[in-house]
Amino acid sequence: MTGRHALQTRAVHAGLAPDPSYGSVIPAIHQTSTFAQSAVGEYVEDFDYARSANPTRTALERALGELEGGYARAFSSGMAATHALLTTVCRAGDHIVLPADLYGGTFRLVDKVLARWGLDYTLADQTDLDAVERAIRDDTRLIWVETPTNPLLNVVDLDAIVARKRDAFVAVDSTFATPVNQRPLEQRADAVVHSTTKYLGGHSDTVGGAVVVRDDQAAAAVGFVQNAVGAVPGPFDCFLVHRGLRTLPLRMAAHAASAAAVSEALRATPGVTDVRWPGFSGMVSFRHPDAAGIAQRTELFTLAESLGGVESLVEVPQAMTHQSVEGSAAAVPADLVRLSCGIEAPRDLVDDLLAAIA
Repeated sequence: MTGRHALQTRAVHAGLAPDPSYGSVIPAIHQTSTFAQSAVGEYVEDFDYARSANPTRTALERALGELEGGYARAFSSGMAATHALLTTVCRAGDHIVLPADLYGGTFRLVDKVLARWGLDYTLADQTDLDAVERAIRDDTRLIWVETPTNPLLNVVDLDAIVARKRDAFVAVDSTFATPVNQRPLEQRADAVVHSTTKYLGGHSDTVGGAVVVRDDQAAAAVGFVQNAVGAVPGPFDCFLVHRGLRTLPLRMAAHAASAAAVSEALRATPGVTDVRWPGFSGMVSFRHPDAAGIAQRTELFTLAESLGGVESLVEVPQAMTHQSVEGSAAAVPADLVRLSCGIEAPRDLVDDLLAAIA
């Protein structure tokens, strides 16, 4: 597929080619740990051992690269992808800038793991461009951007961040937006990271991650870490994410319709404050004194961590996904509720929430 086709068309066809042996439209799942060699050191493409490469994973990586406009590497989780990119770009003693509002797992990885190996960081409100400029130092190697942020759903001006980056590498966690709504590489960011567990897979039945970079040299560097550390997804997980990509534009439109209806209703509900929806995707957050009670009373919204599946989920970040930022500058309020609005009938989701609030 080429860039002249619309994203909806590319999503259907990206990374797919009929099976050369039998002509199946969907390529086979290569559930194998190793590959036969025709002679010592001679094998097909890169396929000698499945940690290093697998045809099912390669098909997914090609698809992700086509959708984001770069070179992709797939991982066993979003955190594995984040770890791989950070350890590819940074060395001990480097400094990075993190958003003050970020996923708890990313903060935990940097603060509790990588900081022990000499990585230094500064938290900055990335909606305040002056604060970002103040945070960037001569030794800043990487600026990590989330947009929309997790869980407060702030939208960051990525063009402005790139314009102020100086010599830093800019990586964007675009999990909430997906390439349907945002393609950071086209805005001159250096890398995009996804938890493919979420919207890209879209059905809450797999765990995975991806890094997409702009040039083949960076892709080779990320690929080296991918192989050396070995946090790669299995073939069936790759198959499930690739299958999810084919309906991504349709699902994202349905998620957005649900979130629009929910956010509009919440803004008119007494006791509810600080309703946030970025205007796309299915993520909504709001504040209410009875946050935990509301989360436990919903019926269609399942009380669970994660997001991006076709079914709606509700959580209280302070007690669930963001426990690891408690006590830090990235801590989130206890009365915050985060919704992942699915593709159910929007009216049903509104009624479910209003009944839980009442």
